[in-house]
Amino acid sequence: MKKAKDKKIVGKKDDKNIAVTVSNLHIKYRGITKTSIRASWRHMTDKVEVFEALKGVSFEIEEGKILGIVGKNGSGKSTMLRAIAGIFSPDKGKIDLHGHSISLLSIGVGFNKKLTGRENIYLSGMLLGFSEEEIAKKEREIIEFADIGKFIYKPVRTYSSGMYSKLAFAITAILETDIMLIDEVLSVGDAKFKEKSYNKMKELISDEHRTVIIVSHSLGTIRELCDEVLWLNDGKIMMKGSAEEILPKYEEFMKN
Repeated sequence: MKKAKDKKIVGKKDDKNIAVTVSNLHIKYRGITKTSIRASWRHMTDKVEVFEALKGVSFEIEEGKILGIVGKNGSGKSTMLRAIAGIFSPDKGKIDLHGHSISLLSIGVGFNKKLTGRENIYLSGMLLGFSEEEIAKKEREIIEFADIGKFIYKPVRTYSSGMYSKLAFAITAILETDIMLIDEVLSVGDAKFKEKSYNKMKELISDEHRTVIIVSHSLGTIRELCDEVLWLNDGKIMMKGSAEEILPKYEEFMKN
C-alpha cells in the first residue's frame, strides 16, 4: 500500500502529476559495415549502416507509478531507459522529467572500473546530484547493504557481475532519487541478495511520489510490482495498459 503524502506541483496535467513525458522519440545507431581492404581502396569510403532502435515512441508516466517495459531482445527497451536517463540523446523527439531527479540501475553503466568500489560510491552519488557530505552520511549504509567485504576497497574491474550488481543496487537504493530506472538488475546476484534487493525495491516503491520504470524478462516480477506495462516491439509501442491486460497478449505473441 502506497503511503499518502502532500503532493508537490510538478508536471501537472488534468489534476495528475506527471513524472516523465516521452514525445515522438527517435533514436538511431550508426555503424560501419565491414568491407574488404580491396573494396575500401576502390570506393575510398565505408558504408554506414543505420539501425533505428526507437521509432516515434510517445507516452507519459504519472508520479508514483511503477511502469514495466517488456519486449523481445532488440525491441528498444534498454535504449529507452538510457535515453530517459540522459545517456543517449534523441535523434528526434523530447524527454521531459519535469524537474525530477533520476537514477539508472543497470549492469555495465555508471562505474569507473579503475576506481575502487568506495570511490565509485562517491562518483556515482555526485553524478546523481548529491553532495559529498550527503553521500558520506549514507556511505556506511551503502557498504553494509552491498555486502561485498574487502572488495569495496578494490578496483571495480576486479568484480564479478554479482558484486557489481550488489554495489550498483546499493548505491541506487540508499541514495534515493525521484525516478528509478531498473534494467534487469533484480535477476543478478546470489539467492540471498536477490531476496534482499527485491524486498528493498518493494519498500522503495511504496513511496507515493517515487516513480519506477523496470525493464525485465521476468513476467512474474512485472506482474507483481508494476501498475502499468508498456510493450515495445521493433522500436514501437504495441500496447500500454495494466499488467492483467498486456501480459497475456504479450505471452501469446512470444509463443509464435
